[in-house]
Amino acid sequence: MTKFSIILEEYGLLILSGVGVTLLLSILGTIFGLILALVLGSVLSLEISPFDNRFQKNIKQVSKSLINIYTTIFRGTPMIVQAIIFYYSFLKIGINWSPIVAGLFTVTINTTAYLTEVIRGAIKSITKDQTEAGLSVGLSQFKTFIYIVLPQALKNAMASIGNELVVNIKDTSVLSVIMIIDVYNACMMAAGKYYFYIESMLIAAGIYLFLTMFFTIILRYIEKKIGAPLKQLTSSN
Repeated sequence: MTKFSIILEEYGLLILSGVGVTLLLSILGTIFGLILALVLGSVLSLEISPFDNRFQKNIKQVSKSLINIYTTIFRGTPMIVQAIIFYYSFLKIGINWSPIVAGLFTVTINTTAYLTEVIRGAIKSITKDQTEAGLSVGLSQFKTFIYIVLPQALKNAMASIGNELVVNIKDTSVLSVIMIIDVYNACMMAAGKYYFYIESMLIAAGIYLFLTMFFTIILRYIEKKIGAPLKQLTSSN
């Protein structure tokens, strides 16, 4: 038997389970992160109007400052460090959450930080003519944003959102540090038993390559179908 067949025979089911964990964390983390980013990115895109009273101006300024601090911190620190801090800090205060939940939380807040800037840029890319058109047909400012501006912004940001999903598929490997058995950790367990490190990592690399290529093809197909711009908006990722 070859080294590859030995690994797959004994650890094949564990590796397959690890694929499911990797997809769960990356897909749900991207979806939840996008939902939060839509809120934070929308707040960042708010402009201070001459008609705003002092309270409204202060709320907008404080909100933007807090969001900018949040995105700076989470885009400027590694996910592996964030995972360790959150997982063990919550355990220390008596919250016994599972590594999977902790990992999903980490991926979500990390994704939110990156996509917030993407959404902000996408909203800013929509011309004021669109807003004026909505207002001219009797829509309120809020409804104009929800029904006209935001859908177009999401369409423009589709390439960057898809890229974030692909990045998350690879980056979730660092969550093995909090004992999550994903693709990487499953292959490392096989490597540790037989010392087949090269072969085990080649299997892991092949799986990650397949997953990223598969989702890239799917996402590009979706982008073409909806006519989304293929150019990614800057997210500093």
